Amino acid sequence: MAKYTEFQTKTPNPGFEDVMDIHPNELNQLKDSVYLVDVRRPDEYTGELGHIAGTQLIVLDTIPQHLQELPKDKTIVFVCRSGGRSAQATAYAKSEGFSEVYNMLGGMLLWNELQLPVER
Repeated sequence: MAKYTEFQTKTPNPGFEDVMDIHPNELNQLKDSVYLVDVRRPDEYTGELGHIAGTQLIVLDTIPQHLQELPKDKTIVFVCRSGGRSAQATAYAKSEGFSEVYNMLGGMLLWNELQLPVER
């Protein structure tokens, strides 16, 4: 039986009915227990905002082709620059039968603002 990660900070995403946002601070504490997917472009991933260590880069437009590679037995958190594209990816994954998928609130902009660790 799969053990999913529970988030205390989850709140409904304002743009997508089925999507829950989680706060970067909590994600930083629990990131080793979740599967992280960054949906930005490769130049953004390695750019000034950097990325979260251990993140899988899957550009938003290619999510449908890569969905079967994602683990159904782990909690998945999608990340982008500001939280918009990752919310789209989360909504899509939900529509394809993934239940434990979340969007990181505020994206890498908020992550950097909170001075959480990044790789560049």
